Amino acid sequence: MYPALAVYQRLPEADRDRVLWVGSQGGIEADLLARYRVSFRAIPAGKVHGVGWRRLLPNAVKILRGYGASRRLLREFRPQVLFFTGGFVAAPMGFAARKRVPIALFVPDIKPGLALQVLARFARRIFVVAEESRGYFPNKEVEVVGYPVREEILAWNRGRARAFFRLPPEEPVLLVFGGSLGARSINLALWKALPRLLPHMHVVHITGRRDWPLLASQKPDLPASLLERYHPFPYLHEEMGAALAAADLVVSRAGASTLGELPAHGLPAVLVPYPYAWDYQKVNAAYLVDRGAAVLLPDEELEERLVPLVLDLMADVERRRAMRWAMKALFRPDAAQSMARGLAALAQGGV
Repeated sequence: MYPALAVYQRLPEADRDRVLWVGSQGGIEADLLARYRVSFRAIPAGKVHGVGWRRLLPNAVKILRGYGASRRLLREFRPQVLFFTGGFVAAPMGFAARKRVPIALFVPDIKPGLALQVLARFARRIFVVAEESRGYFPNKEVEVVGYPVREEILAWNRGRARAFFRLPPEEPVLLVFGGSLGARSINLALWKALPRLLPHMHVVHITGRRDWPLLASQKPDLPASLLERYHPFPYLHEEMGAALAAADLVVSRAGASTLGELPAHGLPAVLVPYPYAWDYQKVNAAYLVDRGAAVLLPDEELEERLVPLVLDLMADVERRRAMRWAMKALFRPDAAQSMARGLAALAQGGV
């Protein structure tokens, strides 16, 4: 949803008032979108790709209900254009609108998810992050625009970010995160590693809301001199840009946001793809690793290799500098604006 928010922020103010965000029931969108004052409606939706047979039938029923809800919503709202960035809701809404409303897609990962691959046959415009995505859409016109980044991610510089977290201007800072819910294996490995990492660096750790309650029991007992160098948070929203700007190195999963937010701040990365999410994160990680911007750390090797890898990279200033330039070279600052212009043209009857 963050790429769509970045595009929303680049729309003319008059057009923002005419945006309706459609999401899934019980998702996190409603609370987040309230901060942006975006109108929101929820429809039933469910995942069918990669789920067990016990969930397959109930989720298929949800999709059928979502299709009916989508048809009713289209009659009520009468949109000029639909913009999809993936997710469970894309399928029922896309099929309901396929002959009624122009459709545009943004593919946030290098490899598109199943919903976007299916909806591509109905799309008038397809925006992608990198040239490598073009091959997934044969016989379709694809626009390589980059990854759109929210304004609040871009608003921070290193000095202001370090002051926000009360970090020394010159000492090394490691950022560790795994998404809004958190990454259990990364969190557990980091907590074990803190006694060996903190003497050499400050650590900003975003545990995720799910794992935040584990902090008290899993964090090792540390002397005060080390404890003050550990900066844990359950979740950051507007301040995520500060965490990225303040860091010298990041350890994270390889979700779609790594293709935009890390390049925006030229942040060298140790990427730990989620091993149970098909291969989307592995493909994203490979894209950054192949360009010299990141290092791959398999999930199953976390406990063994995390400390030596991080210490080696922090000590090798020249290598991190090269990684930083390689990462920064991937940033496309006009991505969100390009898509906003494309959506406006599509809404006005263009292509």
